[in-house]
Amino acid sequence: MDKDLGPTVGCMSREHEPSPSGAAVTEPLRFAGTPTPMTPLAGLARSLGLGEDRLWVKRDDLTAVAGGGNKARKLEYLVADALARRATVLVTGGASQSNHVRTTAAVAAMFGLRAVGVLGGRRGPVPEGNLILDEIFGIELVDAVERYGPGDLDAAIEHECTRLAAEGEVPYLVPLGGSSPIGVQGYVEAAREIDSGAPGSTVYVAVGTGGTHAGLAVGLGDHGRIRGVDVGARPDVENVIAELAVAGADRAGRPHPTGEPVVDTTQVGERYGRSTAECRAAIRRVARSDGLVLDPVYTAKAMAALIADAEEGRLPDGPVVFLHTGGLPGLLVERHARGLLEDLG
Repeated sequence: MDKDLGPTVGCMSREHEPSPSGAAVTEPLRFAGTPTPMTPLAGLARSLGLGEDRLWVKRDDLTAVAGGGNKARKLEYLVADALARRATVLVTGGASQSNHVRTTAAVAAMFGLRAVGVLGGRRGPVPEGNLILDEIFGIELVDAVERYGPGDLDAAIEHECTRLAAEGEVPYLVPLGGSSPIGVQGYVEAAREIDSGAPGSTVYVAVGTGGTHAGLAVGLGDHGRIRGVDVGARPDVENVIAELAVAGADRAGRPHPTGEPVVDTTQVGERYGRSTAECRAAIRRVARSDGLVLDPVYTAKAMAALIADAEEGRLPDGPVVFLHTGGLPGLLVERHARGLLEDLG
């Protein structure tokens, strides 16, 4: 991947973008409704034979935009940068059920910007899940490739930027998942919230494009305090996280985090976007122990890893925080709902 992971404006190539350490830093917008709550997962802790104050959940599913989720924190920084550069349209992409595309669409509407979302994967004849919200928020959707793939999507997003610039627009490229040195700043800030509520804790988080994990590593100062759980969205994600963490730390004027990214690859399953028996079991278990709703693509896989680590004696010492990154609309997509209901008999 490119060493400079910053956004593109006006289709300027990444090699001509200012380096993260030398870029002017724009103050973030404030629309995400942070800080979010952090509450005990007492029921799950009891069922795992742990102390009731051992497990916590950081509720970033309760951010204040478009139904919640982790993308709002990143977009506070990215859209501030876009507005500072006088962008007229946000251009991004993701899978057909992308939480990131949905949130970008909503934020664009809030600030009077056009939005274009480049999709990888087939859309059904009737919109469902995130696609319903995409339609409501008015984003222009472009079907790029039949199956989600970061490389193909990156190229297709660049193509849309070129098209829009030729039409007289000023496009701002928001990378997949908002994962850039600018976007990760949202989770540098979130890490401070986590550490103030559970000092010295280990954080479990789903890993898609790597930006949330990287921001946490910068904010906590140590890769070893984050247990990333890979969902299969991007190959070589450990290197992506490491590069983003270095660039994000430089941009924030902070030391590079110590250690190397810790990523669990056991929960991916068949491929990105497909649920597993373990994640469906995690959805049911946490819903019934703590009234917490997870999604089948990201958060349930991270929770499945946490549960497996607890049951097999691998849970780190001290408090453990589960970062809930949202994703509820995906739970209501037919293929995921069918799997859950079939499991229930």
